[in-house]
Amino acid sequence: MDFAKNVFISICIPAYKRVEYLERLLASISIQEYRDFEVVVSDDSPDNSVQELCAEFSTQFPIKLLKNEKALGTPENWNHAIRHASGEWIKLMHDDDWFSTPTSLREFANAAQGNPGAIIFSSYKNIFLDENREEEVVPPTNRLRWVQLEPATLFSSNCIGPPSVIMHPASLAIEYDRTIKWVVDIDFYVRALEGRKLKHIESSLINVGMSQEQVTVSCVHNPNVEIPENFYMLSKIGFKKMENWLVYDAFWRLIRNLNIRSLREIELTGYTQRIPASIEKMILWQNKIPRRLLRIGLLSKVFMFLNFLMYRKHQ
Repeated sequence: MDFAKNVFISICIPAYKRVEYLERLLASISIQEYRDFEVVVSDDSPDNSVQELCAEFSTQFPIKLLKNEKALGTPENWNHAIRHASGEWIKLMHDDDWFSTPTSLREFANAAQGNPGAIIFSSYKNIFLDENREEEVVPPTNRLRWVQLEPATLFSSNCIGPPSVIMHPASLAIEYDRTIKWVVDIDFYVRALEGRKLKHIESSLINVGMSQEQVTVSCVHNPNVEIPENFYMLSKIGFKKMENWLVYDAFWRLIRNLNIRSLREIELTGYTQRIPASIEKMILWQNKIPRRLLRIGLLSKVFMFLNFLMYRKHQ
């Protein structure tokens, strides 16, 4: 395999067996008009299928293949690829996602040249592989303003999207937290955006493959995953972030949607650290409200806001 030096963009790909997906991604890279890049593949596969596929593409662009003797898993496999990148910018791409047009990488490069040090991301399309349909995802402008002012509002809505849609400077001394899976992208974004500009590219430059095989599918509405990970992340960035109503609303909906009725239920999920007083009072409040009313979105929002005002009053 060829090793590139002093490239502008490193396309970092964590791979695991699914060569039919990886081939689609590599094919989308091969037709990019912008060529100042390298590809770094960190391979967790137990066989040589990824290695053989990379060899086929190695004549078309520089590829660094990192064959892991022991599978690193998500997200450490992502970090491993990034650590071995030599580019000025890091473009993480999951192996089931791909560039949507031949000009995608050029648009990312242009945005990077005009916004040094920024966290860059594009709009994208969700491609539902099992349903033969797609949807374009464009973040609301007001949400982006809130995220720029307070990155922790991503708790409320991840308006950026999955890691494949972002690009960041290689100088960013932050890794994906290997202890979490469900909120690993939000955790990274919140930390990366502290003191940095967020630059959005309006064009849909990435196709995101959606299927039942994804790691996050097993985490949805699973309190044993969602509670420990969200609470752990909140403890990392500070409980004071609950003073932002969008962050408060995110945890209100988390408690409501998982039907958490007591502190004991939180402890049973495996979370053993401090539970903030705001969460305790939130649970008590929700217990006083009939569930049928909490299921009505507008009413739930009104109850949340009243509870939030009481919380802020006593701070």
